[in-house]
Amino acid sequence: MSRREPIFCRLMQRVRRCPRSMRASLALHLSLFRRQRAQIARVVEGRTEAFRAYEARYRRRTAAYSRVVPLAFVHQQLQSSDVVYVGDYHTLPLAQQTYLELVERALTSGRRVVLALECVEGRHQAAVDAYLEGRLPERSLFSRLGLTGTSGFGPATGSRAVLAFARRLKLDVVGIDRRAQGERSLALRDAYAAERIARAARAEDRPLVLVLVGQYHLAPCHLPLQVERALGEDHARRGLVVYQNAEGIWWRLAREGRVGEAEAVELADGAVCLLNASPVVCQQSFLDYLEAEAGDAPLEVDRTAAERFREMSELIGRLAGVPVGRALDSVEVTTAADSDVLARIRRRGRFTQAEVSQLRKHILTRESGYIPRARTAYLASLSLNHAAEEAAHFVRHCAVGDAMEAPRGASEAFYARCLEEALGFFGSKLVNPRRTCPGVAEWARRFGATRGVDRQVAAFVLAHKAAETEGPEEAVKLLPLRRDHLFHGVSHALGYLLGDALYRAFDSGLVDTADIRALFRDPLDDPRGAYFAWTQRVHT
Repeated sequence: MSRREPIFCRLMQRVRRCPRSMRASLALHLSLFRRQRAQIARVVEGRTEAFRAYEARYRRRTAAYSRVVPLAFVHQQLQSSDVVYVGDYHTLPLAQQTYLELVERALTSGRRVVLALECVEGRHQAAVDAYLEGRLPERSLFSRLGLTGTSGFGPATGSRAVLAFARRLKLDVVGIDRRAQGERSLALRDAYAAERIARAARAEDRPLVLVLVGQYHLAPCHLPLQVERALGEDHARRGLVVYQNAEGIWWRLAREGRVGEAEAVELADGAVCLLNASPVVCQQSFLDYLEAEAGDAPLEVDRTAAERFREMSELIGRLAGVPVGRALDSVEVTTAADSDVLARIRRRGRFTQAEVSQLRKHILTRESGYIPRARTAYLASLSLNHAAEEAAHFVRHCAVGDAMEAPRGASEAFYARCLEEALGFFGSKLVNPRRTCPGVAEWARRFGATRGVDRQVAAFVLAHKAAETEGPEEAVKLLPLRRDHLFHGVSHALGYLLGDALYRAFDSGLVDTADIRALFRDPLDDPRGAYFAWTQRVHT
């Protein structure tokens, strides 16, 4: 059990004392946060004892706040400081955007502003200087710094934006990171960063230095203390710590029902914390980065998720010959940022308690979904691919209405879900042709490399694909008919395989627009027959 488990037990006890609607929403958000935290812990290596102690010190300093303050207070504190430490969640673009907004505020002070960036190693300082002076192309610099990610997710996107901003406004940049490993790596990196920051802050014109660094470094006993030591008494400078979305503070505000009203808070030690994204959204930005596929991109770049969803629905609807304009006025798009997502879905459709329980479980699996009865698209990830899939499901609902949820026996329901998944994947390929689909060879690899449910899903997928050549009667014998993880996992996988093959057949001219329109409008009175007919056709 995690050392922090008792904290969450106390949180849940306090949640139970909240009003019912708030209690349910907050409990769901907490559950999703805990699941995602465990998922991240499984893939992140190098959590030494020194790291855990370092993290614990940060969490203790950010467990509570003294008072809610307006943004104007933060801006005043910033302009009267000399070194401002801004916490960064590397995979969350909003974190870097907020840093740049603070830089803009700093520029109004009339002082020289220096950007001290963790995303730049000190050994690359000469290259950064050359880039800022126009002597080194952007591509060359980003290649040297390892900022060449192409998916649109991850640290590279925000770091590139910060450097481009500095070049455009002719600001000085100081790289403050260094490579280090082992138990003392964090201390070594802090000491190195502190020397670089102190050197910039000691300048005779007394510049305003804005540091952008991972949030754990901001605990006063970490990087700020090292900078004070590096400066010495002869060059004392006023520091300000600006956290972003510290988990302990965010959950405390959530329990108090004050998340929406608090843009910033002040802590007992004089630090401030900006609040613009929930811990769940921060986590999901990292998971999106890990799971990003070729050609995928974050949704909220220049439009809201709802606007992008509308755009993709209209695109897919035109190809499918399904008018969606009027229906788009009544559809709701929700994301993990909406803490009351389950309550909003319930208000828009009649659901039994068992169905609500299933919806809750679905949200906790971090899977997107379109709920026809509520005319609601839930986006578990702010991913182009996720949104395009649900837009295709929405178009499908516009075409066939209640037939999309028609009651069916187990085997018919299985093949109906395969076809719905195929249309969703097909729609996402229309929006992002570079999206890839795990093929049979990949499922064979997973069968040999995984365990538990994942291995069982792979076994069913491989067996069904092999049996498809022998006809429906043989394949049906291999279905997982109990509507559980296997049922959903296998139908999802087979649907993706069919959707990918359908797109390739459409792209090559084997399937034309009329065929696609007929499939979108098919009520699936015989889903098993339709599945095998289309599988045979697109693989011919």
